Amino acid sequence: MFNNLTDKLNSAFQVLKGHGKITEINVAETLKEVRRALLEADVNYQTAKEFTANVKQKALGQDVLTNLNPGQLMVKIVKDELTSLMGGDTAGINLSNTLTIVLMSGLQGSGKTTFCGKLSKYLIKKKSKKPLLVACDVYRPAAIEQLKVIGEQIGVEVYSDEEEKKPVKIAKDSIKFAKKNGKNLVIIDTAGRLAIDEKMMNEIKQIHEAINPSETLFVVDSMTGQDAVNTAKTFNDILNFDGVILTKLDGDTRGGAALSIKSVVDKPIKFIGTGEKMDAIDVFHPERMADRILGMGDIVSLVEKAED
Repeated sequence: MFNNLTDKLNSAFQVLKGHGKITEINVAETLKEVRRALLEADVNYQTAKEFTANVKQKALGQDVLTNLNPGQLMVKIVKDELTSLMGGDTAGINLSNTLTIVLMSGLQGSGKTTFCGKLSKYLIKKKSKKPLLVACDVYRPAAIEQLKVIGEQIGVEVYSDEEEKKPVKIAKDSIKFAKKNGKNLVIIDTAGRLAIDEKMMNEIKQIHEAINPSETLFVVDSMTGQDAVNTAKTFNDILNFDGVILTKLDGDTRGGAALSIKSVVDKPIKFIGTGEKMDAIDVFHPERMADRILGMGDIVSLVEKAED
């Protein structure tokens, strides 16, 4: 994860090696390399520009602490700014005391259907929820079948209506079904759609208005980088979603989506997917992710996984 970005950032910090103090010149030289590393990782241009400006301001605005050399101080400032860039605090999911309705949105192939299963399993384990998975993709029979297979795998009931061709009606009917059958969590899997497809975007807007979800999540394939961020902006303009899910973070991810999305749409990343297995889901912790990007590891998450 982020290996290339990690290497390039650490290489940038080497500029300060052997320097006794931070100066305008060595900061400018370091940040030139940092900016290049961010842009090569497919980080949004404006985001990279603002990021390096903030780091420069902080680096030149303080003396080197007695126990930190210039390189260590720069790493600390960059870590703090990375944490802030990705949201600062950990953002939880909105859970209702009665019936929680989660609407999943995103492009086709982003990993929505798989993530519906992961989120169900996670909320059963962590919050003792009784979920219902809902198949609202009427355009792709394989998506309904995939959700049924996932439901069977994790022991969660799946609501589908293969005779009904209107996703809005399926969504509304599924909520009635959930209430009648003692469920307190409904996770609705919708069809993948392109942001430029006006008809499909209007359809998900209608679903959103009809069911008034407690939580609307936008699922992003982290491998797609900058394109995903641009798409997120269009979806957010229509749905005003609550948060972002980053999938496929176990792959050769450049990091652009993780580092840009919060600053572009001003919505937090809530969860990350790190593999195909149903338990490959983690709450997104900005500070821990900053540690990983800087090659410091993430000991806390490893300990938590061991305790689970």
